[in-house]
Amino acid sequence: MTIEQLREQVRGPVITPPDAGYEAARRVHNAMIDLHPAAVVRCANAGDARAAVAFARQNGVDLAVRGGGHSVPGFGTCEGGVVADLSGMRGVRVDGERRTARAEGGATWGDFNAATHAYGLATTGGIISTTGIGGLTLGGGIGYLARGLGLSCDNLISADVVLASGDVVVADEQHNTDLLWALRGGGGNFGAVTSFEYRLSPVREIYGGPIFFDLEHAADVLRGFRDLIADAPEQLGGFPAFQIAPPLPFIPEQRHGVPHIAVVTCWSGPVEEGPAAVAALRDLAPVVAEHVGPMPYPALNAAFDALVPPGLQHYWKANFATELSDEMIAAHLQHGPRVPVVNSTVHIYPINGACHRVAPGETAFAYRDANFATVIAGMWPDPADNEANISWVRDYYAATAPHSEEGGYVNFMAADDQNRIKANYRENYDRLAETKRHYDPHNLFRLNQNIVP
Repeated sequence: MTIEQLREQVRGPVITPPDAGYEAARRVHNAMIDLHPAAVVRCANAGDARAAVAFARQNGVDLAVRGGGHSVPGFGTCEGGVVADLSGMRGVRVDGERRTARAEGGATWGDFNAATHAYGLATTGGIISTTGIGGLTLGGGIGYLARGLGLSCDNLISADVVLASGDVVVADEQHNTDLLWALRGGGGNFGAVTSFEYRLSPVREIYGGPIFFDLEHAADVLRGFRDLIADAPEQLGGFPAFQIAPPLPFIPEQRHGVPHIAVVTCWSGPVEEGPAAVAALRDLAPVVAEHVGPMPYPALNAAFDALVPPGLQHYWKANFATELSDEMIAAHLQHGPRVPVVNSTVHIYPINGACHRVAPGETAFAYRDANFATVIAGMWPDPADNEANISWVRDYYAATAPHSEEGGYVNFMAADDQNRIKANYRENYDRLAETKRHYDPHNLFRLNQNIVP
């Protein structure tokens, strides 16, 4: 298939290097990624995605599938290949009676939340609303509501998938059940997912927001959070974080630009119970500043978007922890206060509660005994700082790894983490490889944390 034949087959535009708009079309969220695909197909529908997949297969070139474009390793683009860009496919249809929503593969969590909030419903999404639903869900899906509702992938009911063969199939509990199992945490290894159907739960207003504490109390905050979250009501979500205080009105001006330990809180139970539910977290140490109260759930999901604009340099590392041990906390205290810029951060997400009620083999996401998922998210604006900031992430990871599980959350992995794939999936890896051989025997969908068939 030639580029001209590809253009004839699709509804959306096909953008190539000579075309106006190519520079914007080839870019992804991580400005460290500087690749030049031969064509970017702005898919208008599943048929366009199918044509892009066929073009890559027939020409033997790399295929990148792009949803929200937030992939830190830059898996949403490629060098010399074709990009199936789903970012224009953002429709969300809610069935309020069934409490389900079907969203197109390019939708973001902001799109999704806006549609479902009108019905007083939600499912577990991420922390940043500009994140695509596709990548987050396929890698597992950790977010504010995970302790009460499970991971995003646990709420995935069905998916429409363009396979490497060009076939378009449905994966649900009656059809292609092995594929649905693999999509629940196995990443983008098995096809281009053009729509996702989710189970929804009643969540309209939450009570929460960030609480900042002085670094001198970081050990007390981390130990207190660990102990409290172990058996807290499952409606209590949120996470501790090392964060430079941004210049926000509720933070004293003299504290702007200063590293803090923070706890971002989210109570998704009855709002009137929120103050009491969050009180124990507020009482972990003397409060420097807070912005906590009732708000629509989508507002919390979008609260930190401004810290993660497009065009930053990104380098991340991740690991799971069964326990937030005192030794692990000591490693955090050594490196967390050195967070280099306001965009960079370290989050320690609790993934107990509902996440533990799914058996390790029930989905591809295997770490059902882990209580925490840590991300060391290096994000900074100036490429001149790349070496120093990458070193901060790597040193931090090296210090925490001995106190962590061998594997980590695939959505937080860097490009140089491919050697951890088997550890990330534990006993599920062999089944994932078998499923990969069935649906993608020639590894067309290889631009991901790759499971080799």
